[in-house]
Amino acid sequence: MDSTPDGQAVPKRFLNKHAVTFKMCWVLFLVFVLLIPLGMIRSVLRERTERRDGAVAEITSSWGRDQVVVGPVLVIPYLYREKAWKERTVDGKKERFEVEETNSANAFFLPDELAVDGVVSPDRLHRGIYDAVVYRGHLTVSGRFPAPPFAELGISKDSVQWENAIVTMAVSDLRGTGKILDITVGGQTCGFAPGCRLSGYPSGISARVPGVNGEATNLDFSMTLDLKGSRGLSFAPVGRQNRVKLASTWPDPSFRGAFLPADRSVGGEGFDASWEVSWYGRNYPQQSTDQARGGAVNADLIEPSLFGVDFIAPVDSYRIVERATKYGALFIALIFTAFFLFEVLLALRIHTIQYTLAGAAMCLFYLALLSLSEFIRLPFAYWAGAAASSLLIVLYSLRVLGGGARTAILAAALLAIYAYLYVVLQLQDYSLLLGTAGLFIVLGIVMYSTRNMDWSARD
Repeated sequence: MDSTPDGQAVPKRFLNKHAVTFKMCWVLFLVFVLLIPLGMIRSVLRERTERRDGAVAEITSSWGRDQVVVGPVLVIPYLYREKAWKERTVDGKKERFEVEETNSANAFFLPDELAVDGVVSPDRLHRGIYDAVVYRGHLTVSGRFPAPPFAELGISKDSVQWENAIVTMAVSDLRGTGKILDITVGGQTCGFAPGCRLSGYPSGISARVPGVNGEATNLDFSMTLDLKGSRGLSFAPVGRQNRVKLASTWPDPSFRGAFLPADRSVGGEGFDASWEVSWYGRNYPQQSTDQARGGAVNADLIEPSLFGVDFIAPVDSYRIVERATKYGALFIALIFTAFFLFEVLLALRIHTIQYTLAGAAMCLFYLALLSLSEFIRLPFAYWAGAAASSLLIVLYSLRVLGGGARTAILAAALLAIYAYLYVVLQLQDYSLLLGTAGLFIVLGIVMYSTRNMDWSARD
């Protein structure tokens, strides 16, 4: 032990004796310190993502949003009598008496058959450096309504108001329809007007069909529907038997909803998909009334049965960058491990500041990846950022490591690290497995390289 002038012992030899241990602890501390700039990069990423989402929302709000098509549904009003209690005042006293009132309600009848044949033409709209996927859709809708089974609903045919019968459809964003719409029902063409009679759907169209009467059976219908929308297109299986066919030039569809296509063909030139859906996969009846609250078909019942397709961008660069930053601490630790091995195996002295500068260069890779991915394709942005970060570290290491051969080993390690991260980012389903295998390999290399080292002697 050495002593100070006032006689207090100073354990200098203790620090020297455990120098390697303290250096390792200090390097680990630096890894946690460098999580601060990584967190700042994630904050910038969130800000850019919000800005992108805002630009996309502005584009789609003026073009047309995600489109949902429900119907057509035949709606026929009817009258019914119901007893009710009322009050009146007689000689200053209130009395209750029973009366019979006549009220009106609507009966809803879904088609026996529904067929949709559509062609969807996608496009991209730009605002600044951001773009949004939009589309134009041309749909041919046809099918058949059966004779309305009023007896099953307990409705007298004499109370049915055939003259007020309508056909209604829900369309989530009518701003996407650019033409006057009409429907042919039972050989009669009727024009649509704005307004939907299905509960829970504020947007839609309805058409009066005065030609429908009590003698009508098996009413065939057909119509065309031109839509502008964005992101996706969905349908409701309102028929007993539903057949939907869609064709598009979009090469990366994402089929969604309660039912997947029975047949599909997806390639670089687009996709063709067809659905065959029966009424057994839904939770609402073919006929119902709104006489009792909640008895008719409504949005809450229909929404779980929707199916369709999303037109998504093939690569979401922000999502890839977010996944890459999650590996930031691990990759900084790998570079620090390489420097530490050079120290203990080759008896070099690498200062804490030199560790920190190398870690800062690794952090700049993620910022470069984020900024470049907004202007060029993600693979080019990735390797450009990796090359810039690696060049900084390699050129700096020529002096720090004191030799070209050692620097070449470090350059090879950097290449392996960035190639490994790139593969992990591409394999979403197997990224955890590949990451775990990579950690085992790295730990094995470190253990093999230091297997003959006497750590106590090194201290």
